Amino acid sequence: MRVDNLRNIAIIAHVDHGKTTLVDKLLRATDAFRANQQVEDRVLDSNDQERERGITILAKNISIEYKDVKINVIDTPGHADFGGEVERVLRMADGALLLVDAFEGPMPQTRFVLRHAIDTGLSIMIVINKIDRPGADPERAYNDCLDLMADLGATDEQLEFAMEHVVYASAVNGYARLSPDDDNMDMYPLLDMILEDLPAPEADPEGPLAMQCVTIDHSNFVGRIGIGRIYSGTIHQGDKILVVKNDGTQQQATVKQLFTFDYLGRTECEEVQAGDIAAVVGIERTDIGDVYTDPENPVSLEPIEIDPPTLSIIFEASTSPLVGRDGEIVGARQLKERLFAERENNVTMKIEELEDKSGVEVSGRGILHLSVLMETLRREGFEFQVGRPRVLFKKDENGNMTEPVEQAVVECPDEYAGKVIEVFGNAGGTMTNMETGTTVTHIEFKIPTRGIMGLKNRILNVTHGEGVFYHTFLEYGPYAGEIGGRNNGAMISMTTEKAVAYALGTLQERGQLFVEPGTECYEGMLVGERNQPGDMVVNIARTKNLGNQRSSTADISVQLVPPRTFSLEEALEYIADDELVEVTPKNIRMRKRILDAIARKKANVKAMNLNK
Repeated sequence: MRVDNLRNIAIIAHVDHGKTTLVDKLLRATDAFRANQQVEDRVLDSNDQERERGITILAKNISIEYKDVKINVIDTPGHADFGGEVERVLRMADGALLLVDAFEGPMPQTRFVLRHAIDTGLSIMIVINKIDRPGADPERAYNDCLDLMADLGATDEQLEFAMEHVVYASAVNGYARLSPDDDNMDMYPLLDMILEDLPAPEADPEGPLAMQCVTIDHSNFVGRIGIGRIYSGTIHQGDKILVVKNDGTQQQATVKQLFTFDYLGRTECEEVQAGDIAAVVGIERTDIGDVYTDPENPVSLEPIEIDPPTLSIIFEASTSPLVGRDGEIVGARQLKERLFAERENNVTMKIEELEDKSGVEVSGRGILHLSVLMETLRREGFEFQVGRPRVLFKKDENGNMTEPVEQAVVECPDEYAGKVIEVFGNAGGTMTNMETGTTVTHIEFKIPTRGIMGLKNRILNVTHGEGVFYHTFLEYGPYAGEIGGRNNGAMISMTTEKAVAYALGTLQERGQLFVEPGTECYEGMLVGERNQPGDMVVNIARTKNLGNQRSSTADISVQLVPPRTFSLEEALEYIADDELVEVTPKNIRMRKRILDAIARKKANVKAMNLNK
């Protein structure tokens, strides 16, 4: 039966096309806030990193009420590294709002999230956002959305629904229109279309209980909290239920607390009926895909498969000579305990201690996915070091090696297209499509994930900063053979001292510097990149010898180029196999794994002899 007083909708889009801003305006349009309440923009991006990066990392559940109908809204991540969130939470929805920038049109990650929505069988309503943006072309964006849906295998019903249900909006200005030329200045046309045209859930509140856990929350007080949609029946506080795991194993449990979503918060309640989304407390070690059902009349639901991790990084306690200067937590035991606590509520990552107990291996969906965890740890006061990200290979059914392959898209001025194609060719990429516009060329590639690492900086260099680069996981494909790494060697500090302007002035003629005068350096730390292959050990503290006719003011004439700085993701992509990234609350440094130059040479000779 139809539950007419409910709607479950997901909002899907490419990064920065306005999902979270749109949800803000829907909340305001339905009086979610008091008239005098001060509320930050993008209120759903409550995580510090979400606000700073301008992206949604974790899927959020809220609800709004409009014309006596409860609308559960799921705000999903748009970045492919957080695809584990997207593919699961879409199971809770009956319909989706596909949000697309009127100027940019569908982008690579639009394709990623839209494919999941189509595969889930959702009815898709198109919302063309940012119609007030200079250069916006709403009709072209709308037609491109329909073309993309067709390319991704949308059914005739899904295509017809999308053709008939389109809204033109400016989320930042708080209005939605049925035509770009309307003069409407509120969000009600969108809300009306959601109520009138998106399907209500089909569910039987009187049937046997069937609820599937698709998201895990975690509380230090009550442990794991299972969040999911109730497909049939009614769940009550105190109910004895049967929990069926993905592998078929079963356990008995008692519902200790029950919550529904209410605007931005959760409301504890006695019961939740079929069609609605609930949060359940009391299921010990509940996991993604768990089915909560009636012990007397168990219901089986299709298991949830999470896409496997594609990259892994080893976390170790810091061995830097400067350890303990920035952070309060430096021990290996504390690091291991914190990562194991992360394993409890971050099911999209695989976290395991190494056999020799030297570190903890963390596997995820991409550099950004892993770096968000590192950034969280450094903000909590941890100091640690990590090695180069390692691609996770798999064997196919014939025993052949396969590796993750990405779809990459570059948009750049026409004159740089040849250079971009050359860069991708050197990194193992294959061009699959190329469209030349009046000023901008759109190029698509298939490239192994190994080749993606460090590619962004090379694309920015050859396009003089004018190239736009996106990539998303596509599939596991045949092993592509050896791919060239970093071509240039590193400048490595020979001493533990502060960098001096005079020394840096002579070194910058040999390459690009990563440090400036006064920077604390140590033996084995990377302080720059050479203009040619091969590492070079350098003295960053060398000063000019002062004679009778010379004074220390001579250093004032040294003209230094600003050093190259690295974000955490850029540092992870930059380092070689024998290097590490040292992460502290205040600094991100790159270093050799073996700090002593003589020991490093001996290790290299030994490795060469073993390879002969």
